[in-house]
Amino acid sequence: MAEFDAELDARGLNCPLPILRAKKSINELQAGQVLKIVATDPGAVKDFEAFCKQTGHELMNSQEQGSEFVFLIRKH
Repeated sequence: MAEFDAELDARGLNCPLPILRAKKSINELQAGQVLKIVATDPGAVKDFEAFCKQTGHELMNSQEQGSEFVFLIRKH
């Protein structure tokens, strides 16, 4: 897993809360910084793909680790 500048624990949250919390966390970062998100909602995979397409942020990595989903998003 690549390095990251901030981490968001979205475990136990269902749509749309992981996206809303991620948006708030990304707004606090500088351009080029990376946010790591850990979520348990399987819907988060498609949600974060769509979120990055709509916002222009880079979805660097998306992987399943057991019952958790880990995302790395670089702020544009």
